Amino acid sequence: MDTSFSANAGSRFGSYNFSRNGFSRNQNTVRNSSGLPKIGTVSFAVIFAVQALLFGLVYVSESTKATSLDYEISGLSAEIEDLEAKKEDLAVERARLSSIAASNSSQVAAAMETAEAAGYAE
Repeated sequence: MDTSFSANAGSRFGSYNFSRNGFSRNQNTVRNSSGLPKIGTVSFAVIFAVQALLFGLVYVSESTKATSLDYEISGLSAEIEDLEAKKEDLAVERARLSSIAASNSSQVAAAMETAEAAGYAE
């Protein structure tokens, strides 16, 4: 048994079929609604502010970590420069000592006369 009826069945605008279900032409038959409650503008603003605060805290903590690592790197760089300076000094000292040892053991140095104490003219 058909429970629908036609209103304005012969009119030039067409007919609209209504039934007990509430269906009609050019209208959606399904209403989508989420079970979640909607948040208002104040709640949205508060949530946005909390997120901005959290992002700010993360940014500050990461920049602080980078700064502390920069201090460690600069300390290590200064230590490296000191050690390189000591290495150069030791290389010069080694060259000086090896040249003294080489001159003491050379035949030319053995053939030289020993130096006497120089006197002052009177």
